[in-house]
Amino acid sequence: MRPAELLSLLDLEYHSVSSGNHTPVMLWGPPGVGKSQMVAQIAQQAGGGVVDIRLSQMEPSDLRGIPFHKNGLVEWSIPALLPDLERHGEYGILFLDEITSAPPTVSAAAYQLILDRRLGEYKVPDGWAIFAAGNRQGDRGVTYTMPSPLANRFSHYEVSVHLDDWVSWAWSNSIDERVIAFLRFRPELLFDFDPAHNPVAFPTPRSWEFAHRALQKFQQKPTLLRGALQGCVGNSAGIEFNAFVDNLHNLPDIDKILLGESSEVPAEIDLQYAVATALVGRAIKAQDSVTIGNILDYAKLFPQREMGVMLVSDLHRAVGEKLFAVPQFGEWAKAIADVMLYE
Repeated sequence: MRPAELLSLLDLEYHSVSSGNHTPVMLWGPPGVGKSQMVAQIAQQAGGGVVDIRLSQMEPSDLRGIPFHKNGLVEWSIPALLPDLERHGEYGILFLDEITSAPPTVSAAAYQLILDRRLGEYKVPDGWAIFAAGNRQGDRGVTYTMPSPLANRFSHYEVSVHLDDWVSWAWSNSIDERVIAFLRFRPELLFDFDPAHNPVAFPTPRSWEFAHRALQKFQQKPTLLRGALQGCVGNSAGIEFNAFVDNLHNLPDIDKILLGESSEVPAEIDLQYAVATALVGRAIKAQDSVTIGNILDYAKLFPQREMGVMLVSDLHRAVGEKLFAVPQFGEWAKAIADVMLYE
């Protein structure tokens, strides 16, 4: 399932706790696709907290608690890491990350917690949802086969990678526009993981965020930047992205395009992607109808109309409904009436 759909689903699952209709959710996917980040995003949007428990780092007693003698009986202490109304708040997410990396003896201790929302005398607060995530067995991670009794306590969803969803996230999180432009140009490199070769560094949504950080740190040191990018996304992707960045000095004057004073469109496809992405970035900063209108005029100039469609689609994701109020939008829409704007 693509990330945008999963975010909507997780948001509904989070809010379904109050009505008693919540079902614990298990997210499956390869490393670096954003499983943990999606869970954190849902909690942040709703104003709740996240209690992140890594079962792979625990013994069964860490979750169940330690027995102690009281009035001739054996009782169990409640681990402080579990959600508590006073310490953690009324609403939130109990997140069991890396659950497939936990030995069966540890995951078995979580059965009652997941299905019955309790563990001995402990009870999960009513406003808390239960989500979990883990890698698949073919992903070369430290994984165990999920026992059937545990699997049957979840609804299961596999996280896929989708470029449009990642671009939308990237704009909202101020990811360097050069990274966005390159991945528009080379979309297959958003995620390129071959578990058979067991690479150390490879392209994923997470590692492209690392590449964004590398640009901020090393862009004044070209000799270091190439190595840093290779260290983030792997040798091949890092070299290709570095070459893409080096070629951006051939871009037309973005300021003149924004002022409606230039109609120069690069002949090279990679530079066309770079121009389109740069214009979206500037539109986000400007947020005025004149700038957006000039961008719409420019979008009609691309030799391949699909490039203009991509530009306007990204522009819509970035600035929202105000795009439709700009007079040039109607003119642009008529010009590409036979090209599909949205999937």
